Amino acid sequence: MPLLRPRVSPFAAPCWAAALLALAAGSANANVSVQIVAPSGQTPVLELQTPVRLTALVNIDGQPVDNGTPVHWSSSSLAGSFATSSSPTVSGRASTLLRGMVPGAHSLHAEAEVAGQRYAVTYGFYLRQLPSPLELLVPAYFYPSSGGSGWDILAAAASTYPDLKISAILNPSNGIFTSAPARYVQAAQNFVDAGGQLLGYVYTNYGRGPRTLADVQTNVDRYLTLYGRGLISGIFVDEMSNKASDLAFYQALYRYIKDKDPSLRVVGNPGTIPATRMATVADALITFEGQALNFANYDPRRTGPWLYNLSNSRQGALVHNASTCTAMQTALKRAATAQANSGLVYITHRPYDYATNTGNPWASLPTYWTALLQSLQAINQGQPLPTC
Repeated sequence: MPLLRPRVSPFAAPCWAAALLALAAGSANANVSVQIVAPSGQTPVLELQTPVRLTALVNIDGQPVDNGTPVHWSSSSLAGSFATSSSPTVSGRASTLLRGMVPGAHSLHAEAEVAGQRYAVTYGFYLRQLPSPLELLVPAYFYPSSGGSGWDILAAAASTYPDLKISAILNPSNGIFTSAPARYVQAAQNFVDAGGQLLGYVYTNYGRGPRTLADVQTNVDRYLTLYGRGLISGIFVDEMSNKASDLAFYQALYRYIKDKDPSLRVVGNPGTIPATRMATVADALITFEGQALNFANYDPRRTGPWLYNLSNSRQGALVHNASTCTAMQTALKRAATAQANSGLVYITHRPYDYATNTGNPWASLPTYWTALLQSLQAINQGQPLPTC
């Protein structure tokens, strides 16, 4: 059974690779150890309102303590409630159930009374909100050509999978335009009529010149006037800064969009874990954009533990260079883990090389498009993944 890993404080970066045996101070004649374990398959990221069985192993000189040795349980910041705050050992084991109530970073404390002395160990863990179903967020940066295009495939998918939320990012001319070509309007209409959600694309150059706030606001206006609120459900803010020093720019942009219509959804794309306050200027954040190989190591516990305060529906990942169907499913499963907590997701085989700035991962739908849809639906329904 995996151990809940120890940490100096509930907000310190964890050392997940460390081997662990938590030793409490022992007397001159005996060494007393207290160890907390979670059930098989559990991780240090737990879910609110979901009871988790925790067990303390208490030993003296490597042997179980006497039956009935009391173990007291507590947690930091009123993280949740225990089925019992004190439980006796049986064969050196004492157990309780933890039901988490407050999302974020916490610490768990187990204290055993042995021969009139108390021995304790503390471990860090996170609580996340109950996850929403995964949403497919498609950077549809391709032209709706006649005779069948990616936009026709998107509309067919939205119709075929009504229980799967599919959002597409409309990106004519990099978001800078003065007219709405008929083919784009028709593609957008067909997709929305089929049940899809449409986001207009704007880029912000990380909140710096030569792109001004007024430039971006004009782009937002064009989507709403030329395509209309009936088609546009929100705005995708690309090249979003991850720095708190640029917050004012995005606060102004967020207010501008919400003043147009409070129900417009704002999805910001820093492409990495940003400063905490960036969560106040977007309804959802793309906290990872990159190659599948790197997404395998994506872990907010290291640099963004505050993300566990947000629902998975408020964060997402755009993953490219997943060259095979199997690689796609691996990335999807990673997105769905409690650690990644990524509710908006897109996976493609198409490559991009950052060192050479070559490739376009969003130029077409992935070759395994149908398998991607089927796999997303299977994860959302708790079913086995389809065979690639």
